[in-house]
Amino acid sequence: MRSSESQCPLKRYSLMLSGELHPGTPRHQAVAAFAELLRLTLPQADAALNGRPRKLKDDLTLERAQAAQARFEAAGIACLVREETTEAPQSAAAVFAQPSDLDLQKGGMRCPNCGEEQPPGDICRRCGIAFSKFVHARSPSKTPERATLLRQADASAFPYRLVNQLTLLLFLASLGLLLWSHWQKDQLPPASFYDSARLVEPRQTPTGTEPFQIEAEGIQYRIEPLFDYELDGVVVSLHDSDVFWDIYHAKDWKDFINIRDLCVVWGDNVTSGVFRDMTYKNTTWTCWVATDDSATAQRFAWNQLSNNHLLTHSGYLYRAIKSAEIGDQIHFSGKLANYSHAGGFSRGTSTRRDDTGNGACETVYVEDFQITRKSNPGWRLVNRLSFWLTLLSLLGLTILFFVAPYRPRR
Repeated sequence: MRSSESQCPLKRYSLMLSGELHPGTPRHQAVAAFAELLRLTLPQADAALNGRPRKLKDDLTLERAQAAQARFEAAGIACLVREETTEAPQSAAAVFAQPSDLDLQKGGMRCPNCGEEQPPGDICRRCGIAFSKFVHARSPSKTPERATLLRQADASAFPYRLVNQLTLLLFLASLGLLLWSHWQKDQLPPASFYDSARLVEPRQTPTGTEPFQIEAEGIQYRIEPLFDYELDGVVVSLHDSDVFWDIYHAKDWKDFINIRDLCVVWGDNVTSGVFRDMTYKNTTWTCWVATDDSATAQRFAWNQLSNNHLLTHSGYLYRAIKSAEIGDQIHFSGKLANYSHAGGFSRGTSTRRDDTGNGACETVYVEDFQITRKSNPGWRLVNRLSFWLTLLSLLGLTILFFVAPYRPRR
C-alpha cells in the first residue's frame, strides 16, 4: 500500500503601511520615528506617510509581523498585518528593509512645517526650512524608556539641588551674621563694665636703665630709655604698624619694632561715659579724636588720652600686644624711650600728657602687657564662627558648581 504526503502550505504574513497617522500624533514626530525605524532620510520618510497604502514587507512569520506592527503603532503610524499563503517557506528577511527595498524615492513629499507638496529634497521650496534640522529640533529629546530611566536615576542620585540650596542659605546667613558681628564686636561697652579703680593717671618715674641695643629683621636698634612708664586704660582705636601696606614703617623707615599703635583713654573720660560719645581713628602715626557736639568736646578730658607707639622684639610680648582689641581694658609697663638705627631713622617720645600735635605720642619699649577686661567676648566669638562658616559655605558652593550635573529649567 502506497501512501503519499501532501505539501501543506505554510502561513506567511505581510506588513501593510496605511500611510495615515493615529489621531493626535504630531507629524514631525512620526516622520522622525519612521525614518529611524527604516533607516531612511527624512524626505523619504515624509514621502512614505502620504496617505496611500504601501506594502512594507512580506514573507514574515506572525510573531515578527506583529512585533514590527507594535513598533510602528507606538510611533503613531497606522499599519496592518495581512495573511498570505506560500507553497514553501522562504528565508525571512528583516522587516526593516533598506530604503532601496521600499522604493520610497518615487513620488513627492509634504513639508512638515508648511505642508507644501513638492518633489523629494533637503530644503522646502516654499518656506525654506532644512528638513533634517526642523525635525531634529521638534523631535522629543527623550524616549519614554529613557525618561523612565532618568526619573529612576534621579530618585536614587545624590540630592545636588537640595544641598546647593541649603549651602546657599548657610552662606547668606553666615555672611549677614559676619557683617553684623563685625560691627558689634568693636562697640565700646558702658562705663560700668570697666574696673574704674585701675583707670588712674599713667605713672612716670625716672629710670636708671642705660641705653641698649636690640636686633629685629637683621637691623640693630638703639633704645634710649628716659622714664619708667606704666599705664592702665581703655583701647578706643588702634593701628598695626607692621602690616605690608604701611610703607612708612616697613619700607621707608625700616622700623620693625614698632608693631602697633594703641589710642587709650582713662580717668574721668571712662567713668563719666563721655568716651563713648567721641569718634576715634588711627592712621600711621596719629590718633584722631572728634565729635559733632561742642558740649561733649568740653566734657572730654584731652589730657586723659594718649596715642602709644609700642616697641618690642619679644615674640611673647608681640602676641600679647596683638591680642588687644577695641574696647579692651589694658595694662602695660616699660620705658618711655627714644630709638633709632644706623640707617638714619630716629623717633622720640612725649613725656607729657597735655601736649598735642606732632611729637605728642608716647613711644614705649614694652616690658609687660596684660588685658585686664576683654570687651564683647560673645560677639567676637560669633564673628570668628561666622567667618569660618562663610568661608566653608563659599567653598562648598564653588565645589557644587563644578561637580553638580547640569539641570535645564523645565
